[in-house]
Amino acid sequence: MRRSAKDTEESAALINRRGLVMGGGMAAFAGLLGLRMRHLQVDQADQFRLLAEENRISIRLLPPARGQIFDRNGLLIAGNEQNYRVTMLRDEVDDPEEVLHALARLIPMTSEDMEHAREELRKRSRLVPVTIADRLSWEDLSQVAVNAPALPGITPEVGLSRLYPRGADFAHIVGYVGPVSDYDLSRIEDKDPLLQIPKFQIGKTGSENKLEHELRGKAGTKRVEVNAIGRVMRELGRDESKKGGNVQLTVDTRLQNFVQARLAGESAAAVVIDVNTGDLMAIGSAPAFDPNLFVRGISVKDYGALTENKYRPLANKAVQGTYPPGSTFKMVTALAALEAGEITADETIWCGGYAEVASRRFHCWKRGGHGYMNLRNSLKQSCDVYYYDLAQRVGIEKISAMARRLGLGERYDVPMSAVASGLIPTKAWKRENRGNDWVIGDSLNAAIGQGLVLTSPLQLAVMTARLATNRAVTPRLLKSINGVETPSGAGEPLGLSSSMISHIQDGMFAVANENRGTAYATRIDDKALRMAGKTGTSQVRNITKAERARGVFRNEDLPWERRDHALYVGFAPVDAPKYAISVVVEHGGGGSTAAAPIARDIMLAAQTGGVPPLSAYPSSQRGRISSGLKKLQLWDPDAPGAPESQA
Repeated sequence: MRRSAKDTEESAALINRRGLVMGGGMAAFAGLLGLRMRHLQVDQADQFRLLAEENRISIRLLPPARGQIFDRNGLLIAGNEQNYRVTMLRDEVDDPEEVLHALARLIPMTSEDMEHAREELRKRSRLVPVTIADRLSWEDLSQVAVNAPALPGITPEVGLSRLYPRGADFAHIVGYVGPVSDYDLSRIEDKDPLLQIPKFQIGKTGSENKLEHELRGKAGTKRVEVNAIGRVMRELGRDESKKGGNVQLTVDTRLQNFVQARLAGESAAAVVIDVNTGDLMAIGSAPAFDPNLFVRGISVKDYGALTENKYRPLANKAVQGTYPPGSTFKMVTALAALEAGEITADETIWCGGYAEVASRRFHCWKRGGHGYMNLRNSLKQSCDVYYYDLAQRVGIEKISAMARRLGLGERYDVPMSAVASGLIPTKAWKRENRGNDWVIGDSLNAAIGQGLVLTSPLQLAVMTARLATNRAVTPRLLKSINGVETPSGAGEPLGLSSSMISHIQDGMFAVANENRGTAYATRIDDKALRMAGKTGTSQVRNITKAERARGVFRNEDLPWERRDHALYVGFAPVDAPKYAISVVVEHGGGGSTAAAPIARDIMLAAQTGGVPPLSAYPSSQRGRISSGLKKLQLWDPDAPGAPESQA
């Protein structure tokens, strides 16, 4: 059936309309597509260009060289050595396990090393290089470099690791560094990206820790081009890291070595301070340890040997240890009484061997008593009863105030770990901390440096420096950072009358230089080098009435941990003081027999700048002294491996 003209005309019109609609739709779609392409290619061109660059360019951190530490003379005591290591960037590896096994066929890796590497790869960001092996030999590093094309994500590197050329001598002062741990990250507020680098070394103890900010430096970056499998093709540019600052301490390497050698075999501490500047010349603590063991990863056996040693080699006894000062505290009590006008230097007090107070006997160390004692002789012979009497006249508040004036009971701001504040008690302190009222017996015990009084060797050295100069000397360990000097510790005048200080100094002179002085046996024979001092013995146990009745046990008859601590403080030369010293020998027995000989040797070494000359000793002692000095393991500056100079 033929269609009419009208139907044909309507059908054509319909087709035309549909064509126009479809054409319009297609044109609109093409327009939208064009607009989208323009948006992507023009408007967002920079963003996609950056994304493309990030796919082929890797940004990597460049760890800085850690600042070095020198002694006062510019000798190196903490430096850096080359360390060959291998790192892996997880983001560039498809199968880390396969790469680890391939690497283990090239270099020595134990199963523990492999597991540690897996753990680090799991914990760290895919974009942070993880140290898989370090302290490799040059041959092992070469093996990795030659096989690098078959080890995606692996990079052989030459880095730096900490080195302590003087070993144990500065272990307690400088401390040591170690890899950043999760514990470190949890307590450090510093968000430095360097801390996220596995095995990045930071200061753990000592000056390394306290001066971490100055020593660490600033990270640099490098941009490298990588191929499809993550292999580095070329370096495109870098911003160099900034080396950490160099630090100079006030200690003297030669003297520090002598101090450590002289303390060997003891559980002891010694501090030498320049009385005119406050510079800490030596800070000894024995036994010590080799800090290099911690840098390299100390073994369980070596660490156990340190922690199980009853002499506690990891503790810095010079600043952490607190001890009853014993008779070295008597100068404090005497000055408090003199300033309060409760006594004159010539006034005498009778010592019959004990003082009876509140129906209790307080004994003198000399059972039969000393007879009449004035200030000078009370120091010279260390009469306890004399100071029991002063304590009743002066009272604990004035004694405590004088102790603080002389530098006791203060935590000094020196860059070492766990610096102790000690304890100078008052009535209020006992009430608040012990829940008891102060009694007269507390004052008598405190007057002779027993009871609640606790001091550190550092504080005792400061006290002695103040007695030698009548100035508020403060200790200084940090000499300079990058050549910029820190303030002196000379201090302002104490305000004590020169006559009172003179009386104390005269008594200390008698202790060390006159017959019947408690340190006369360890006197210095050279008048130009003579030392004034004070011995001390502090009890660590109570002596019962029964024991006194049958005879007090001698220290050598007691177990080591029940023996008295031995102490000595002094300054020299007496005519123009330059150095002050404190020595504490834990459970050493008597201060005159255990601590004074050590103090004499160290003070002579400080004054002469080397091994003490035999001519400075009494002639009758020179043979024995010579044999003892020859046995010391002293540093030879001309020997191979001696510390480098800053110059």
